[in-house]
Amino acid sequence: MSKSPLDAFFIGRATAEAVIDRIEETVTDTISALSKFDAEQREQIRIFVETILEKAQQQKGNVTSEDEDINADELQETIDNLRAEIAQLKSELQQFRG
Repeated sequence: MSKSPLDAFFIGRATAEAVIDRIEETVTDTISALSKFDAEQREQIRIFVETILEKAQQQKGNVTSEDEDINADELQETIDNLRAEIAQLKSELQQFRG
């Protein structure tokens, strides 16, 4: 192999083309993998949402007329009572830790 500048030029050019081809291949593979991952995640989310909606529909079907008769004031009272219990438990937990 001669060491002429012309040989060096073509070797450099071939090396650059090979590197560029390799980079293009890597970028293409990476984009493909990311697209596949995105599609799989979207499908998992869709399945998760469908499962939740099905469970909610089933639970809605199991609601008795007694449950439907709960009014907003009773619901708010229940929520307030639960919040008070949570606050009390937090307080006791802090005392226990302290």
